[in-house]
Amino acid sequence: MIATLHGKLQSRTDDSLIINVGGVGFRVRIPSSALANLGAVGSDVMLFTHLHVREDDLSLYGFATEEELRLFETLLTVSGIGPKVALGVLSSASADTLRVAIAQGNLDVLTAIPGIGKKTAQRLVLELKGKIDVSGLSEVGELSPLDEDVMNALINLGYSAAEATRAARAVQSSAQTVEERVRTALQYLGGG
Repeated sequence: MIATLHGKLQSRTDDSLIINVGGVGFRVRIPSSALANLGAVGSDVMLFTHLHVREDDLSLYGFATEEELRLFETLLTVSGIGPKVALGVLSSASADTLRVAIAQGNLDVLTAIPGIGKKTAQRLVLELKGKIDVSGLSEVGELSPLDEDVMNALINLGYSAAEATRAARAVQSSAQTVEERVRTALQYLGGG
């Protein structure tokens, strides 16, 4: 089993890297969130990896942290979730956002992820709710109905589930209406 790779970044595409380790180039598929945080071609790279074995394919998946790797492997235990869907899920939302959404049964966050419909989101919650560790997360508190409305409005405006959740939690509790909270959340997301 290949547990980690440490080598030079040889090339990159939209969803994968080639890492040169001792003269051997390994193609590694990684979440787009991790791809953005890697250095330039020629820089040193270290990834935690999962080797997915099928009859006709050996695919290597890489992650910046062990936490992302564990979440990826946990997602693979859900019936109907393969490595491509699991990678897409991790590309669309942060590991913390996913863990909180699953632990709270928040289907709105999960269905906002491309490739995850309502039935798949329900299956994720059903099969993983007790398996996901949320200790130490700052986002563990339940969302109020107003926060959920703000989050849904932001998702409908095109923000990712992770951005919408973060902004909904950041808005001032002094804002009483959904409209005021959405306006404040948009200012938060816009940096002003």
